[in-house]
Amino acid sequence: MGHELTDAISLELGQRVANRLRAHPELLQVAHENLDRWTALNDDATSLLRCYAEWREILNRPVEEICLLLTSGSEEGQRLRQNSPFAGVLSPKEVWELKQRLRHATATT
Repeated sequence: MGHELTDAISLELGQRVANRLRAHPELLQVAHENLDRWTALNDDATSLLRCYAEWREILNRPVEEICLLLTSGSEEGQRLRQNSPFAGVLSPKEVWELKQRLRHATATT
């Protein structure tokens, strides 16, 4: 999978997560729980711990600001989505279908 396709998938996933967060801000708890679990599992991975700390700070911002980061086409938005703590907000089926659709679209162009 090329970088462009990976970025397109990441952006669309970010858009879907942002839509869910706007409707259900309580889903921020999923991100907090993921960060807690991932921190414990990766306590010797300094670079990951830095990413998790950055996300912890971001999660203290207003929901709309978080959503703007998740949907940003900027380099910062792209970088942040690589370690997004919102795993589990979208169903595995939804994620798989999105990836399949975008891969198919890329293969036919």
